[in-house]
Amino acid sequence: MGNNFMADTPGDIERAQQDKMIENKLCKIGRKILVMSGKGGVGKSSVAAYLALLLSSSGKKVGLLDVDLHGPSIPRLLGVDGGFQASEDGSVRPYMLSENLGIVSIEMVLGDKDSAVIWRGPLKISAIRQFISDIEWGELDYLLVDSPPGTGDEPLTVAQTIPDAEALVVTTPQEISLADVRKSINFCKQVEMKILGLVENMSGFICPHCGQSVPIFGKGGGKRVSEKTGVELLGEIPIDPRMVEMGDKGRLIELLEDKDLEINKAYAKILKAIEV
Repeated sequence: MGNNFMADTPGDIERAQQDKMIENKLCKIGRKILVMSGKGGVGKSSVAAYLALLLSSSGKKVGLLDVDLHGPSIPRLLGVDGGFQASEDGSVRPYMLSENLGIVSIEMVLGDKDSAVIWRGPLKISAIRQFISDIEWGELDYLLVDSPPGTGDEPLTVAQTIPDAEALVVTTPQEISLADVRKSINFCKQVEMKILGLVENMSGFICPHCGQSVPIFGKGGGKRVSEKTGVELLGEIPIDPRMVEMGDKGRLIELLEDKDLEINKAYAKILKAIEV
């Protein structure tokens, strides 16, 4: 045997087996979209949750994977009141919010929802890979992945584990947010992840009295970044207090019924771009 020969270790074999499981799961999924942001507080999770609701309510089979391990908010936004579902064959399925929408989040396995998840990189990487390999997602039209803000372990793991993932970058009009968005765009270029587009959230407040848009967080920031970077601006979502209220109550789904809401008009434009 040559000096360069090295037998596979148990760890190598396990990882190869998991890689195969991940490949088998991903081949049943159509589009994989990573919802990310350069900084916190831009409403990224609300965007991910609402897009999942809209896509699933239109008849698409959707999975929503929450990899924000330290601050998971998807279950609370959508009123998830259970955990994973075990099938008769022993496989583990996502929590089914509806016939078309399955959800997976670390919060669903915590005994205490207020527990702090204190994990270093390797544990986080392992958990995300397991969420993809061990969960029986089934055939999906879309898998939306809600990642924590920034360009750390979680989005990097998604990029490395899901080679054909596309990034949907969420920002607000504020310059401090836009500066971080440019970092997210550079991250995507470095890991060779296709950028689906940019979404500007909190894009003005629609006055309930006069109907005019008030630029609380500035105006036109997303458009400026789009022009400078060449990343398409898919839509501008205004502030709506009902989004905050229904999100706090875990009842975002109730907002879908009012097609005249300005936020629904904005999301309709974003969906049109995503579904192309």
